[in-house]
Amino acid sequence: MTIVQRLRAFEQRTRPVDPDAAQALQRRWDSLPERNQVPGQMLGRKTTGCEATHGVFPKCNFACKPCYHSADANKVRVDGPHTLEHVERQMKYLASQRGWGTYAQLIGGEVSLLEPGDHAAAIATMRSHGRIPMSFTHGDFDYDYLRAIAVDEAGEPRFPHLSFAAHFDTTMVGRSGIKKPKSEQELHHYRGRFCEMFERLEAEHGITHYLAHNMTVTPANLDDVADIVQSCHAQGWRMFSFQPAAYIGNESRWADGYRELTSDIVWGEVERGAGTTLGYQAMQVGDTRCNRVTWGAYLGDRYVPLLDDDEPLDHQMVASWYDAFPGNFILRERGESAARLLRCVAEKPAIVPEIARWAHRLAKRGGGVRQPWWQATATTFVMHQFIDAADTAAGWEHIQAGTRATNERVLEAQERLEACAYTMGHPDRDQLIPACVQHGILDPLENRELATLLPLPTSKRSN
Repeated sequence: MTIVQRLRAFEQRTRPVDPDAAQALQRRWDSLPERNQVPGQMLGRKTTGCEATHGVFPKCNFACKPCYHSADANKVRVDGPHTLEHVERQMKYLASQRGWGTYAQLIGGEVSLLEPGDHAAAIATMRSHGRIPMSFTHGDFDYDYLRAIAVDEAGEPRFPHLSFAAHFDTTMVGRSGIKKPKSEQELHHYRGRFCEMFERLEAEHGITHYLAHNMTVTPANLDDVADIVQSCHAQGWRMFSFQPAAYIGNESRWADGYRELTSDIVWGEVERGAGTTLGYQAMQVGDTRCNRVTWGAYLGDRYVPLLDDDEPLDHQMVASWYDAFPGNFILRERGESAARLLRCVAEKPAIVPEIARWAHRLAKRGGGVRQPWWQATATTFVMHQFIDAADTAAGWEHIQAGTRATNERVLEAQERLEACAYTMGHPDRDQLIPACVQHGILDPLENRELATLLPLPTSKRSN
């Protein structure tokens, strides 16, 4: 390659946004319902949304109530070659539809049922297709398993960084040492122990980490949400994600009262735990009837949101930021990312004083510039409200037919599915599928087929 060719290639790699990513962003924006095409919307501006695997390892060794997987999930054996084949196919397809640089979740049943080498290979495959992988787990594995994922046989790190989301709550049955927890407080020790494993991995091998805490919220544990935030935010979690229980997945594990848990009720408990109002309008992801997200940081025990919904200047800053920095810069070489940022600033120099004014407002909200901001711990609060399976089916039928629902409840489901920020890739269908459709409609069909393809081993009686 000549010097001119190298310079041309570098110029293309350091453009503010890749052409294929720009096209994917525009398609995503155009596909949003009009009610979601608002100035603070991230979909179609900064991201096309999160992604996830499906049908790659449905089996789980816990018995949770509720469970979003179909009743046939545990009839499918865990099979490494199957997992790796379909992770490869799905990630390749998602990259072709969404471009480079998105967050993708390695999820199914329980990811730690994979052999460590297969788990590591799946992560590597996702990274090779421009994905930031996050492994979803119940967290019931030991340090040796974690180390085997992260470090190769020669003792060298396989990855510079790992992301895991661990689910802890009293709806879960099967955790080692506490099969049936009676209270969320009893689980605090296990939450902390999970974080400590990753701290040890970083201390011994230099592999950094991002940890998300997931919790299903039911009428029985609603009052514990605030305490979990207050008691566990310093353990090492970078995200707290709450999912109000919904009528989706295995019907035999449903209970009454889920619809009583409105988004406002659950979010109010999260705010009580954070000790402040958590705005989610200035910058939003998809439909706020599905997702509420607040980015911020802890200064000691004080949580400071990055944005204030009641401050018009913060809304303006978000709009300016979207305009100045289109797309994203993740999974790039440092030199490329730096060059992209410099080119963005050169094209939109007004963003510099805009960011400075926002930083001043943030410092004021946090108690002033003399606070120990260098000790701040970035923490995100998230709530995902799944759609009931019956409403999902009705809304999806209208989307497939190209019609608009007239029933108010079904129309809401249709709009939320159209604005879904959490998508599975189906190369065989040549289709991107919203998560609620996957769990509510397609999972039962897939798992019945997989139970035939990958049956559980049968034991033979000895005479």
